[in-house]
Amino acid sequence: MAHRSGFVNILGNPNVGKSTLMNVLVGEKLSVATPKAQTTRHRIMGILTGDDYQVVYSDTPGILNPKYKLQSAMMRSVESALDDADLIIYVTDVVETATKNQEHLSRILASPVPKIIVINKIDLTNQEELEILVGKWTQTAPGVPVFPVSAISRFNTDLLLKEIISKLPEGPPYFPPDQLTDRYDRFFVTEIIRGKIFETYQKEIPYSVEVEIESYKEEPSINRIAAVIYVARDSQKGIIIGHKGSMLKRVGTAARKEMEEFLGNKVFLELYVRVAREWRDNPNMLKKFGYI
Repeated sequence: MAHRSGFVNILGNPNVGKSTLMNVLVGEKLSVATPKAQTTRHRIMGILTGDDYQVVYSDTPGILNPKYKLQSAMMRSVESALDDADLIIYVTDVVETATKNQEHLSRILASPVPKIIVINKIDLTNQEELEILVGKWTQTAPGVPVFPVSAISRFNTDLLLKEIISKLPEGPPYFPPDQLTDRYDRFFVTEIIRGKIFETYQKEIPYSVEVEIESYKEEPSINRIAAVIYVARDSQKGIIIGHKGSMLKRVGTAARKEMEEFLGNKVFLELYVRVAREWRDNPNMLKKFGYI
């Protein structure tokens, strides 16, 4: 059997389960996945290698109309995902309609790149409503396979993977068989902290935060990590820290436990909070954080 390999870019609106789907397909938690929308900010690569295939997934930020320079940078990464894919997976769910962000959807469907439409979260609907939804998407995108799945329940994801592999071009692998991603551990450490912030705080706070590693020292029995949580306004600093440091401690404890599981080593984690005023609209800060 010929070997197949290719780049599979996952696109869709915020909060439809793109990150959860990639994590399930790769078999590792590489993307931050929370119930809140717009959690993903960077394109994150996840590599799945089998005996006769290699799938190079790319999780992308959710499609949105930018309000900040940060979001404009995020949307540029989404646009680039239309140009460098061998296959596009467009993820929707059982709640949103095919008319949401119609302009972006039309551009995706007009792309010559092969596509699969994935209807996620089917555990939240019934068979009759699902059949109607599949019919609507089949009408919206004639000739494009439509796959209903529940990523969180891993329902139908095996069949989806077979379909993905069948659509990849023949060719050798792009990466060594044991490589899972193109990102380093330091990146995933920042993502773990940011994920815990999304889980801990409400409203605008998680969207106003960026995390940067200040120091990262690997020792045989422990990883010593110091990280800075940047907020956009002075008032947000106290909210992040909490009464007598209680909220920051909660984030640190949860993040440390997940880091130890991810890194396979003990972790000593120090967290600091600093204000970088309106960093989401500051090109120098966006460059510092790797967005431009």
